[in-house]
Amino acid sequence: MKRLILAGLLICCVLAAGPALAEPMQVFVTIVPQKYFVDKIGGDLVEVSVMVPPGASPHHYEPRPKQMVALSKARIYFGIGVEFEQVWLKRLASTNDKMKIVHTEAGIRKIPMQAHDHDKAGDRKKGTDHDAGHDSDHGTLDPHVWTSPVRVQVIARNIRDGLVGADPAHKAEYDQRYYRFMKELEALDAELRQTFQGRQGLRFMVFHPAWGYLAHDYGLEQVPVEIEGKEPKPSQLQALIERARAEGIRVVFVQPQISSKSAATIAKAIGGEVVPADPLAADWGRNLMEQAARFKAALK
Repeated sequence: MKRLILAGLLICCVLAAGPALAEPMQVFVTIVPQKYFVDKIGGDLVEVSVMVPPGASPHHYEPRPKQMVALSKARIYFGIGVEFEQVWLKRLASTNDKMKIVHTEAGIRKIPMQAHDHDKAGDRKKGTDHDAGHDSDHGTLDPHVWTSPVRVQVIARNIRDGLVGADPAHKAEYDQRYYRFMKELEALDAELRQTFQGRQGLRFMVFHPAWGYLAHDYGLEQVPVEIEGKEPKPSQLQALIERARAEGIRVVFVQPQISSKSAATIAKAIGGEVVPADPLAADWGRNLMEQAARFKAALK
């Protein structure tokens, strides 16, 4: 009888412990698209919190006290190399010495951050534009690596490795989801190549140059309005208007998280329109295809 009672108690203890053991691993990411990537690989084995919430900019965001408390329970912080991390990542790491920092952008060959092309529209007409639109922002490297499906393959591998390192018991599940996601990324890359086929060298105008990797991968050129992270001066703004008129550009793409008065000024001057292009949308795959379709329609 005592043995039966003891066995019953042991079963109850196991059942009671079950939910606790099955709780997902707590992880943090910096920006919303990263949650999409981690969810793809981690599935229900992870619970992802986003440090820079929807609508906020990773260039200027400061963590909230509630987030700092939640961070104390995280097993992993997945970075991606944006400006927010340059200021905050070491501080965040110091709040939880058990939290592993995974740099998901590691291994990606970054390209220079594209700055405003200071050549005048008149020079273009004369054919003196020998390197149009490829001025770098004083050597600054472009952090927006997640706008390229090819580079997201590297990000995905780093995420998989980070999850397996923290939770080796579920390696098979992480691997399975990782390989499935890789196939999705390869298919997306092929679809984008088809979308932009025959349009290499064409341009689209953006306020903030967040789409450099997409443009680079598919042979396009983004024409930025922003000058070193600031609104252009009147003379620079006029040069952009002249360029847009000369090249037939009728659309200026803007990022919802960033104020862009100059974009509206340019659009009005050229009889065009301002169109949103959000690199931080939650549904990363769908958003990338939708933005690609908009860029394609606006290419000049």
